[in-house]
Amino acid sequence: MNFDNIKELLKRYDFSFFGLSLVIFIFGIINLYSATHTSANMHHANLYKVQIGWYLISLFVGFAISFVQPKNYFRFAWFVYAFNVFLLVLVLFLGHEGMGARRWLLLGPFRVQPSELMKLSVIFVLARWFRKRSPDQELGLKQLVFPFIIAFIPTILIVLEPDLGTGLLILLIFFTMAFFRKLKWKSLGILAIVGIISGGLMYQFGLKNYQKRRILTFINPTADAKGSGYNAIQSKIAIGSGKFLGKGLMKSSQASLNYLPENHTDFVFSIFNEEHGFFGSILLIGLYLFLFYRFVWLSVNVSRIFDSIVIIGVMSIFFWHTFINMGMVMGLLPVVGLPLPLMSYGGSSLLTFGICCGIATSISNSRNMF
Repeated sequence: MNFDNIKELLKRYDFSFFGLSLVIFIFGIINLYSATHTSANMHHANLYKVQIGWYLISLFVGFAISFVQPKNYFRFAWFVYAFNVFLLVLVLFLGHEGMGARRWLLLGPFRVQPSELMKLSVIFVLARWFRKRSPDQELGLKQLVFPFIIAFIPTILIVLEPDLGTGLLILLIFFTMAFFRKLKWKSLGILAIVGIISGGLMYQFGLKNYQKRRILTFINPTADAKGSGYNAIQSKIAIGSGKFLGKGLMKSSQASLNYLPENHTDFVFSIFNEEHGFFGSILLIGLYLFLFYRFVWLSVNVSRIFDSIVIIGVMSIFFWHTFINMGMVMGLLPVVGLPLPLMSYGGSSLLTFGICCGIATSISNSRNMF
C-alpha cells in the first residue's frame, strides 16, 4: 500500500467514535489520578497507570476491529453467542471469586469477565433475528418470545454470579433494540405489566439480602445511614458540595478523607462533581450526549438494517451504563454497580467500550471503504 492509498484510507476513516472516547477518557484518567493520589488512597496510587495500559489495549483491539467488514458480525453472531454462554456456565463452576461474587475466569495473570463480552454477543444475535422483519412492520408479542429467550438465558447466568447490574443491562439492551424495531403499543403495555410483576417476584424470591437492602436504601437512605445507605448519602454530599465550579482538582474531601468508598469505580462521577462542580458535570454529560448522537446519526445513515440495529444495540450499552451510573450516584436509582463508561477504573469494561467504538467505526467506514 503506497502513501496515496494510506492518505485516502485515513481521509475516509471515521475517527469520531475513538476521538470522543479519548476526550472522555482524558477526563476520566485525570479524575482517577485525583481520586487515588491522596493520603487515604495511596494503596491505589498506581491505578491510573494500569488504567492507561488497559486503555491502550482497548484502543488497539478497537482499532483492529474497525477494519472488520460488518458482514462478519452477522456471519459469526450465533457462534460468538454460544461460546459466551459456555463461558458464563464455566464461570459458575470454575470462576475466580472476589468481593462475594464469582464473575471472572483466570487466564494466567489476566482476569476475563465473560459477562462484559456477552453484551456484544447478545446485540449481534438480536440484530440478526430482528433483521428478518420489515423495518415498517410493528412487532407483536409472538415476535418477541424468541429474542427475549436469547436475552434471558445469559441474564439468568449473570444474575447467578451474582451480578444484578449487568444482568439488568442485558434486558435493557433487548428492550432498547426491540423498541427501535417498532413495538405495538399493546405489546409495550403488556411488557410493562409483565416487567412490574416479574420485578416483584424477583425481589421476593430472586434477590439476595444485600441486594434487597440496596433497594430499600434507595427509598430511604437514612434508615441505615452508617450501613447500606452510607455510600448513597456520602455520594450526594460530594455532589452537593461541588456547587457550580467545584472545589478544584485534587481537592475532594470525600476522596482525601476516604469518606466515599469505591470512589475510583462506581462513584467516580461523585468525585468529578465535587472537584469540577455543576459546570464540569454539564461539560462531561455534553460529551456523552454528543457520542450518543453520533450513534443515532449513524444508525439512520447506513443502508443495511442489520448494521442499523447493531449500532442501536452498541449505543444502548453506552447509554444505560451512563444513565444508571449517574442516576445511582445522585440518589435517583438504586446502587447496582455499573461503571461509568471510560471514567470508572476497570480493564474489562474499558475493553468492552473500546470494542464498541471499533464496531461502530467499522460500520461507519463500510459506507465508504468496503
